[in-house]
Amino acid sequence: MATSISATGFKGSWGTSMAGEDYTMLAKSVPKHVRVGKPVRAQPMMKNVNEGKGVFAPIVVVTRNLIGKKRFNQLRGKAIALHSQVITEFCKSIGADAKQRQGLIRLAKKNGERLGFLA
Repeated sequence: MATSISATGFKGSWGTSMAGEDYTMLAKSVPKHVRVGKPVRAQPMMKNVNEGKGVFAPIVVVTRNLIGKKRFNQLRGKAIALHSQVITEFCKSIGADAKQRQGLIRLAKKNGERLGFLA
């Protein structure tokens, strides 16, 4: 029960038999090197992770919503700068060095986060 298959109707290579003459034209029209741009990422949301945490957080959020973010951030910056000056003057009066002063400023920031001032 042997079956023989004749390939007499097959002419040319696989490339020309599959798509004919169009294949070679298509292959020439496709560039060899394709540039791929950077992937487009969505802009990250700048959301405060401390929002809603701490005793003073609700007051801070309401105040920010009432006076607007721009004005609120200006006031917050002034308050932080004033507090840093107070810490610096305190360190000068007790004779603390710059490293200790920096540690106190970091501690003040952590306490502000816990209390909700940075909400």
